[in-house]
Amino acid sequence: MEERWILFGLYEMEGIGKKSIAKLITGQHSLQELLYFEEGDWIEAGLKKDQATRLAREFDTGWIESRREQVYHRGIEVITYLDSNYPILMKETAQPPWVMYARGDTRLLHQPSIAMVGTRMPTVYGRKVGEKLAEQLSDAGLTIVSGLARGIDRVCHEAVLRANGKTIAVFGTGVDMVYPPENTSLAEQIAETGLLLSEYPLGTRARQGLFPERNRIIAGLTLGTLVVEADIRSGSLITADAALEAGRDVFAVPGPITSPKSRGAHNLIRQGAKLVTCAADLLEEYHSDLQNAEQLPYNRGRSAENASSEEQGLFPAVELSTDEQRIIVLLEQEEQSLDQLIEQLGWDFGHLHSVLLSLIIKKQISQLPGTKYARV
Repeated sequence: MEERWILFGLYEMEGIGKKSIAKLITGQHSLQELLYFEEGDWIEAGLKKDQATRLAREFDTGWIESRREQVYHRGIEVITYLDSNYPILMKETAQPPWVMYARGDTRLLHQPSIAMVGTRMPTVYGRKVGEKLAEQLSDAGLTIVSGLARGIDRVCHEAVLRANGKTIAVFGTGVDMVYPPENTSLAEQIAETGLLLSEYPLGTRARQGLFPERNRIIAGLTLGTLVVEADIRSGSLITADAALEAGRDVFAVPGPITSPKSRGAHNLIRQGAKLVTCAADLLEEYHSDLQNAEQLPYNRGRSAENASSEEQGLFPAVELSTDEQRIIVLLEQEEQSLDQLIEQLGWDFGHLHSVLLSLIIKKQISQLPGTKYARV
């Protein structure tokens, strides 16, 4: 039996964790020899008695084959640390997974990619910026990697799909256990043209601790991590920390100084993260990587050079009056009703209505049911 499948079998065995596998991998015995181990041999190799008993009783070629068939029956590809197609960037990190489970186009693991992460409860501003940047970076040839969480993660995945780009969703569960459940349809769409990826065996459900651990993979697969919008305690900052630990770039989008959802990103910028106000700010760091990627037949991205020169900002420049700008600032935080705007601005109805109408004509805001207004 190939060593990659023996490693897979160890990983699938209940009660055998990453540290135990590390002991066996770095030990004096080959993986092939492990198939013939008895309980005493496992203990001598550094495992606990309960682990040794379980392995001596269950671990053999028949058991491994049964686990292998279960995975392939679900259409899942197994990538082990011993494989030639294991992503190089991931292998360079401090804690690369021994095994990863993939559903979709695994070639994307070798494409230039960027992580995009942020708060699970973004403002209108955060959503709009995330959508625009994901679309532009994808259009330039970068694969967008995120965690399929609520908020910015979902916004970015969806924007890439709309742009016919490539995206990877890294799970904090098994790839057959979508979390949150409302993203099940989105996961299916990603699997068709992109990739679903996890280090957790099939059937692993969401639980505390798995998602922060998952973030190191998001950071490890990519050239850099872009924090779109995050408060000071956002989980996306864990991904940024993992990127720094792996020697990768960290980028952050500035936001309104009055918004708590911008504090985490602003703190990263103060600590040295590169400020990103348009796709070109990030693309200039990876010119050579994207030029090489353009030669690949399955990369449909636009020329990175063209994308960088064309995108001078996230949104087309529109001349706004001082009063129009005041309304935009309010609507970038959240939708506002007519009454809320009157209360916050202190204007009379006629003036407010005139300014709102001007912004609608300029396509800067939209009117929603119930006399509410939102940033477009």
